[in-house]
Amino acid sequence: MGFFSNIFGTPQEANPNRQEVPWIALTNTSQLDEIDNASVSYSVVIFKHSTRCGISRSVLRRFEQDFDFSEAMPKFYFLDLLAHRDVSEAVAQRYRAIHESPQMLVIQQGKVVYNVSHHDIQVSGLKQVI
Repeated sequence: MGFFSNIFGTPQEANPNRQEVPWIALTNTSQLDEIDNASVSYSVVIFKHSTRCGISRSVLRRFEQDFDFSEAMPKFYFLDLLAHRDVSEAVAQRYRAIHESPQMLVIQQGKVVYNVSHHDIQVSGLKQVI
C-alpha cells in the first residue's frame, strides 16, 4: 500500500459495497447517434475526462466513490479527451456545449439538460436531473 493509500485509504476501503459505474467508452463520433436515439427513452450521461489533469482525476475518483444508483439508471459514456479529440469536438458542436474538462453532460431527447464541470460534478446533482 502506498503513502497516499495509507493516509486516505483506497476507494474500496472507503465503501466496500460501492457500485461500479458502468462506463461505456465513447471513442467514435458515430456513437453520438446512438446516444441521441437512446436519450429518447432514458437519460444518457457523458463524462469528459482529461488523463493529464489532476482536477479531472480527483473529480472522477470522487464521482466513482459516491456512485450509488438504485433508481432508473442512465447510460454512462466515458470520453478520454486526449485520446479522442475528434469525438470531444463533435460533442461540443452537436450539443452546443462549450468544452471544459472535466465535464458532465446529461442528454435527454437529444438535448443537453444538464452541463456541469470541475467540482460541480457530483452524484447528488446528477440524481436531481434524471
